[in-house]
Amino acid sequence: MAKQQTKKKKKPQNETARHKKTFWKLFAAAIGFVVLIFLLASWGVFGSLPDETSLENPEKNLATEIISSDGQTIGKFYKENRTPVPYEALPDHLIKALIATEDARFYEHSGIDAKGTVRAFVFLGSKGGASTISQQLAKLFFTEKVSSSKLERGFQKIKEWIIATRLERRYTKEEILTMYFNEYDFLNQAVGIESASHIYFDKSPSELTTSESAMLVGMFKNSSLYNPLRRPKRVLERRNVVLSQMEKYDYISETVKDSLQALPLGLKYTAQGHDEGLATYFREYARAFMADWIKENPKSDGSSYNVYSDGLKIYTTIDKKMQTYAEEAMDEHLANLQKEFDKQNVKNKTAPFRDITEAETESILNTAMRRSDRWKMMKKQGKSEKDIIASFKEKSEMRVFAWSGDKDTIMTPLDSIRYYKSILQSSLMSMTPQTGEVKAWVGGINYKHFKYDMVKTGKRQIGSTFKPFVYATAIDQMHMSPCDTLPNTPYCIQTGKYGLLKEWCPKNAGGSYGGMVTLKYALANSINTVTARLIDRVGPRPVIDLVKKMGVDTENMPEAPSIALGTPDVSLFEMVGAYSTFANEGVYVKPTLIQRIEDKNGTVLFQNVPETKDVISNETAYVTVSLMEGVTQGGSGTRLRHKWATGNSVYKNVITGYPYGFENPIAGKTGTTQNNSDGWFMGMVPNLVTGVWVGGEDRATHFATTTYGQGATMALPVWGLYMKKCYADPELDVSDKAFKKPSNLSIETDCSKWKDDNNDVEEIPDEFDF
Repeated sequence: MAKQQTKKKKKPQNETARHKKTFWKLFAAAIGFVVLIFLLASWGVFGSLPDETSLENPEKNLATEIISSDGQTIGKFYKENRTPVPYEALPDHLIKALIATEDARFYEHSGIDAKGTVRAFVFLGSKGGASTISQQLAKLFFTEKVSSSKLERGFQKIKEWIIATRLERRYTKEEILTMYFNEYDFLNQAVGIESASHIYFDKSPSELTTSESAMLVGMFKNSSLYNPLRRPKRVLERRNVVLSQMEKYDYISETVKDSLQALPLGLKYTAQGHDEGLATYFREYARAFMADWIKENPKSDGSSYNVYSDGLKIYTTIDKKMQTYAEEAMDEHLANLQKEFDKQNVKNKTAPFRDITEAETESILNTAMRRSDRWKMMKKQGKSEKDIIASFKEKSEMRVFAWSGDKDTIMTPLDSIRYYKSILQSSLMSMTPQTGEVKAWVGGINYKHFKYDMVKTGKRQIGSTFKPFVYATAIDQMHMSPCDTLPNTPYCIQTGKYGLLKEWCPKNAGGSYGGMVTLKYALANSINTVTARLIDRVGPRPVIDLVKKMGVDTENMPEAPSIALGTPDVSLFEMVGAYSTFANEGVYVKPTLIQRIEDKNGTVLFQNVPETKDVISNETAYVTVSLMEGVTQGGSGTRLRHKWATGNSVYKNVITGYPYGFENPIAGKTGTTQNNSDGWFMGMVPNLVTGVWVGGEDRATHFATTTYGQGATMALPVWGLYMKKCYADPELDVSDKAFKKPSNLSIETDCSKWKDDNNDVEEIPDEFDF
């Protein structure tokens, strides 16, 4: 019986031992299976893995940055709007927010968080996932999207683990954090922390506050779900979760957490799209410049640079502050001017056009119709011309430009063409005459809706702004003084050849004549007959030769005396460069916009070398400047001296002008073309020359009277507002001093004692300026 009992007792023990062996065999098999799975994954059985080179140099598109002269990014070219920043540029609270929220044991593991993985497995993810920052980086860099299959997702996770451990072997923790911040897509064209900081808060990452950092870190969970522009309430809640995590891991105190959670998001959305943001027209110029430069400057291996993905840095002459002030000044004045223009067109049956026939109106609209994107698209689709024209007469929903902000409306495409023709356009360029550096470039009022650049591409008649070139030629050739006098009487010049002679007899605006006038008075008041006398003395050819040396394209400029009144078409770019010659003591410096180009590693690929040319003597330049100072002392630019404004709001802003109150020396010239189609103002102080043009897209779009259509009303206010903003910013150091007087000056420029012989010179009012 004892033996039987002993055998009965041993049987359970053998059973237990067998179960233990089975367990360990299964455990070993499981471990072996896991090891095998990892080995198979590492061998690429479940999909290719990155090689050593890829791990050390992960492929990514880097945006090309356009950098202002004051070191600010004003635009980018990109497939992905990514600009990498170093670890040192990341604030400490940004890093702590990420670690507290995404990977609390980041500094303790080697790519895989074992504790987190077990927790996720046991609780099936209900108490949080186990994906480390290294795994998330691996997913961003080297793994692709998979289907919803659990098996495929499992293999994907294994690949992430393997890549994560490899990344940990190759990079430091700081490098992994930096790559993760630089790689993540924060939406709204913000790829990487640099773009996200600027787009959502208009500041660099180093300037982010704890609250702002928490919001951006909160987006790492799912940027589509936590999109600040679409779901601000949800993003606020997520930000507060991040702040709670920071408090949980003792990165901030409970008091700080509570105070930060009470704050709003504080978004300052700043779009960086190609059609939006600052200096859009200049950025398009830079794109064209880079396209030409890339053609002529291949890489060392013979391949071409890619402006959208090579991470180039384009250092420009544009000053971000001055560019901002220029755009603000244009918006402020043009919005007011447009109100007056629209008001005057209410009873204009041919609005927005004037002084043209019905047939000419139809021609303008038909030409615009055939140049439109709609026409080109339908033509490609094989539509007949009849069907295309019919589609332009069908009403549809559309979003159109308005000074108060884009508005939704319903109109026919043909009516939208007429509507856009009614919008007044403008351009501004500002440069330092001594260096040729362009500080501000505004090619139009809104690049999204009006892409044609009116700084360099567009050319228009320049009116009286051409007259200083005639005066300068006379001073250079005949040593004339601003105090020399000429009769203000009708004057005719014979033109033509070989029996085809005819007379050119320009008239003064308003028909004002009488007495002898000084050259300074004549230029200040834009007296046409005096300018005609001068060009008759010097001849058109020397004037054309002069402006050619100053950078003006004269190929199509006729050798005719009528050019003296500004009949040629010239770009604002050329005009500012030419006027700068006067301010720079007779030396022309070609306008420069691109200072240098660097690759992503900081290697200089291009360095600008200024192009200069001696054109006129410093004496001639100074005397011409002195003449133009008379325009703001007693001519059509006198309103720049006003310290007050009168009348109703529209009259005050458009006619009388804003209360500028400038007291410093200013040289300039207004200009107005036939039928008031174009208004110009060229203004100079010793270290800044700025030109402004205002007009319609078509010359038939204009004001009915010179009162509103002259350069002093249309363009001068933009210059005045811009300069007031510049002077209010002492960091810009815009000069308020006198122009430099040559030591060898032999021509008298002080005409304060001059009086006409009869003391009966009739002063020409401001509203008549041609």
